[in-house]
Amino acid sequence: MRIEILGSGGAIATPRPGCQCRVCVKARAHGVPYSRGGPSVFVHGPDLLFDTPEEIGSMLNRSQVRHIAGCFYSHWHPDHTAGRRIWEMNYDWRGVPPRNRCTDIYLPQQVAHDFRHRLGLWENFTFLADRNVVMLNVLRDGEHVRIGNTLITPFRLAENYVYAFLIEQGGQRVLIAMDELFGWNPPAHLRGCDLVVLPMGLPDLHPLTGEELLPADHPVFKHEASFTQTLAIVRALAPRRALLMHIEEPSLLDPDDTRALAAQLQADGLPIEFAYDTLLMQV
Repeated sequence: MRIEILGSGGAIATPRPGCQCRVCVKARAHGVPYSRGGPSVFVHGPDLLFDTPEEIGSMLNRSQVRHIAGCFYSHWHPDHTAGRRIWEMNYDWRGVPPRNRCTDIYLPQQVAHDFRHRLGLWENFTFLADRNVVMLNVLRDGEHVRIGNTLITPFRLAENYVYAFLIEQGGQRVLIAMDELFGWNPPAHLRGCDLVVLPMGLPDLHPLTGEELLPADHPVFKHEASFTQTLAIVRALAPRRALLMHIEEPSLLDPDDTRALAAQLQADGLPIEFAYDTLLMQV
């Protein structure tokens, strides 16, 4: 398996419009990898897409992706779903009658429920399904999906409207959690994965400079995992490699910063790397 990070940012992409901080100025000047789009991951081999932020069209166009066998959605938040119009690419505009492509969309149980009540998501996807450009597959909790020789198991996190995914192929195990690690204690059976892909979490202090970014008692930490909590989760998972993404613009970390931070963490025994848009990683 190869993992491609289509988008490494979060709800607030980099550069943020109008912002003149050093991270945004550098991102405008240099583009990728200093710019970050919303969160999206592609797994080559089974050819699976995870989440579709607003920028997914341009992300796919610059990527190594040539075929999408299916797409899993982790939860309903707009930074993970607002690019759903990408599936209109499956229309055959020339043929009479049209011969549309049809992509399997996999919605874990709670995600499907939330799609029915949030942001018009269900209406949008059933519109696409009625036109045979997507096939909606609702997965009950505990249900697996097998695509070729790859087994995908969605499971709920502590914030139980959000799912992570265990991907198993040929003895390799990859864990992808797209967002929302708050309150999660990893179960023992997930220890020792070949790769875990996790959201970075929010730092209260800049990890390199010590500058206060958020007060430690900021209300956001009542429902969002901190960077410190994410590091504890990595220690509990004890993976061979860990890749952190969902890096928010307010965290003020560009790829030069994250390389330096990764070196510090690796020196402390944590096998952590930080994602950037277009990163390709062989499992």
